[in-house]
Amino acid sequence: MTTPSRPGWTLLLVAMTASLLACGQPVEPARLDTVNSQCRFCRMAVSDARFAAQIAAPGAEPLFFDDLGCLRDYLGAQGVALPDAAVAFVADHRTRGWVRAADALFTRPIDVRTPMGGGIIAHADADSRDQDAVALGGSPVPAAAIFGAAGVPNGGRP
Repeated sequence: MTTPSRPGWTLLLVAMTASLLACGQPVEPARLDTVNSQCRFCRMAVSDARFAAQIAAPGAEPLFFDDLGCLRDYLGAQGVALPDAAVAFVADHRTRGWVRAADALFTRPIDVRTPMGGGIIAHADADSRDQDAVALGGSPVPAAAIFGAAGVPNGGRP
């Protein structure tokens, strides 16, 4: 049995390292353009960042949603298949910052109108929710009510 030359091993090691690093790259949310982004489900403009959501995956165009109800309905539609590395992000209602949906808290406020009537808002954590006057007195919503039995798209993470 012969062993590869030292340059051959070096090249193989570099290629394997590059491959592993590429696979481990975190999925980041795309920037929302509230003038031109369109909801993937209802086709309305995603004009209010407080209620927005998106599904992002490496090498794919982001899918934006103007309401968590649209995200729920899109994921529940027959024939929707997401890449294994897809990650759902939701906007923190108070800060408008993107949060992994798997880490977010969801609330059905007492009196809020969401763009398509889904009636659910998201927050990064309990502190953000408690600082949001709109969420005060609202009811918690389990992630399963939005994402169903398949669970939250989270890039293969539990």
